[in-house]
Amino acid sequence: MASLEILGIFVNPLGPRISRMIPEKTVDEIMNAAVIEEVVGDYVELKKSGSSLRGLSPFTNEKTPSFYVLPAKGIFKCFSSGKGGSVVTFLMELEKASYPEALKMLARRYNIEVEEKERSPEEIAAATAKESLGNLVTWASKWFVDQMKTTDAGKAIGRSYFVERGFRDDVLDKFLIGYSPESWDALATAAQAAGYPADKLVESGLSKQREDGSLWDFFKGRVMFPIRDVTGRVIGFGGRTLSTDKKVAKYFNSPESVLYNKSKVLYGMHLAKPAIVKEERCFLVEGYTDVMAMHQAGVENVVASSGTALTTGQIHLIRRYTKHVTVIFDGDAAGIRASLRGIDMLLAEGMAVKVVLLPDGDDPDTYAKKVGSDALHRAIHDDAQDFLQFKAKLLADEAGTDPMKRAEMIRSVVESIAAIPDTIQRSVYLQSSAAQLGMDESVLGSALAQEIHKQSQAAAKRAARTSPHAAPSGTPSYPGTPGTASFPGDPGAPLPVDAPPVGEALVPAVSERTVVENDLVRALLEYATEVVTVRVEGEEGAEATDLEVPFAELVIHRLEEEHIEIRDPMNLSVVKRFSDELDHERILTADQLANDADMGVQQKVAGALVHQHVLSPNWSNRHKIYPVVERDQLISLLEDSLRRLHLMDLRATSKEVASKLQAGGLSVEDERDLLAQKVQVDREIQATLAHFGTVILP
Repeated sequence: MASLEILGIFVNPLGPRISRMIPEKTVDEIMNAAVIEEVVGDYVELKKSGSSLRGLSPFTNEKTPSFYVLPAKGIFKCFSSGKGGSVVTFLMELEKASYPEALKMLARRYNIEVEEKERSPEEIAAATAKESLGNLVTWASKWFVDQMKTTDAGKAIGRSYFVERGFRDDVLDKFLIGYSPESWDALATAAQAAGYPADKLVESGLSKQREDGSLWDFFKGRVMFPIRDVTGRVIGFGGRTLSTDKKVAKYFNSPESVLYNKSKVLYGMHLAKPAIVKEERCFLVEGYTDVMAMHQAGVENVVASSGTALTTGQIHLIRRYTKHVTVIFDGDAAGIRASLRGIDMLLAEGMAVKVVLLPDGDDPDTYAKKVGSDALHRAIHDDAQDFLQFKAKLLADEAGTDPMKRAEMIRSVVESIAAIPDTIQRSVYLQSSAAQLGMDESVLGSALAQEIHKQSQAAAKRAARTSPHAAPSGTPSYPGTPGTASFPGDPGAPLPVDAPPVGEALVPAVSERTVVENDLVRALLEYATEVVTVRVEGEEGAEATDLEVPFAELVIHRLEEEHIEIRDPMNLSVVKRFSDELDHERILTADQLANDADMGVQQKVAGALVHQHVLSPNWSNRHKIYPVVERDQLISLLEDSLRRLHLMDLRATSKEVASKLQAGGLSVEDERDLLAQKVQVDREIQATLAHFGTVILP
């Protein structure tokens, strides 16, 4: 059985602890009930792709789907991160959970009771940090709810606050709203009596410790909003004070921990997921009660950033389920301006962004209460504006006729347009913004080109700081079947160095690299939609699986995965167009590019697809000889191309290191480091040459 195979992988390393905690019979029941596509679907928007399902990787910041689920096999494979395995492995990798934690998550999902023996305080303390904190905050959430529902103070202070604001009991129950008593140590005392140690109370942020070692409750006297992850598990809290003292912070949030990373969490996402997928849209609001009010009004595809600046991690969380976001502003001008940067981040991640501006002084909570559900629905759907049109009007109204302010406004609009990754979408926004601002399109286009160039330079500098050379460290691992080299020239012969920076003249020294790039781009254009078979290695003891993917998708992913740069500007332009289309889950074809607005691209397509020599099919029929055709060797063609490009990068690095050593003037430590780097790079060169059967004698 599959569950026994999994146990064989995980039980032994962890010893008897697992079997003691969760009986084998229960593990079998969990594994038999778990459906991998359902579980993964909580985190990734999956779409049918042949016999598999495909989506954006939840492990990496990719824009082209390289994450596959094979329902028939019960496994997943992520090409961008290299991760793969069973549904349990998926949860362990994504949630950073232990094996028992992952099993319990599945058990909760499928309503399977996990019987465990009562654990002593010592055993609780010995559990993993994340599991311990998870148990503690789950217990605390129930304790807060109990305080609000059953104690006199909870009902009179906590519950009455929400009643006065018009919230129904079913909504409070839905969000597990609770109350922390106005007492210095009520929670700390109850938690320790339940077996939770003081250090975990401090680590979770529920308590603070005085110099004498005693604890006090961090959230005392506050109504409590449990913060939950995408599976609904409590991971932290937000607490709102009920005090009228303006010196007291209105909201406190739990500190960062192994359990809670605020930059990757959105309030209400566990409840919003199904509605977001169904409606193909996510509403983004600011606070906890905004989300609750929207739910009470019947709008469930809504999440909140919980008062923090929007982060890339939060945007990626939304993008798992939709690329369409509507941001709801509360009419406060200062708040809107502060949020503009976050919306540019949404655009940069390929999101389609709309904006709803509520009347001044209203937030989603107060507006929903004031006008009712029907009016709220009309406002958030019918009154939604395209973000860039909204931004241009907002800034234009603020700038008035002041030339300096108008120039600043135009630069801000251009920055937003430049953030959009899709070239066609950028062009459309350029036209509409020019018309809206009453500007000549060519002037705005020139400013846009300068901004894109500036952003590209900044990105290149950041990349150079993190990775000064294209060649990755360590001996490369190349999946696929080695085959006959597809390009002319001996790979063992000296190869030229990299192409010069953009703007400098191209010299003959780059011709070898350009030849390799040209042939790879030609194959990409000719066989973009051709389906190739990639071998996916299973977990230990599991058999490998064949996965079918379009050739264009494999090429783009391998280039990105191995950080191989296409240097020729026109080749890069073609590759970029394929990548942009894959962002929209479309495979570009040569026929589409043959009519491209860029004449250079048209020439590239024509040159790539028109062959000087074509083998007549009559020749094979007459002689009964069927040569190996390129279509059947696409994996080998791609493999050879990537290795040749990688070899050029390695040799360039080797030459650079050798030059530094020859120059002299190095400290003993620097010289030792460079020598070690030279040895490592030369080993990688030899390993790459071995693929081609080339041997360089010492």
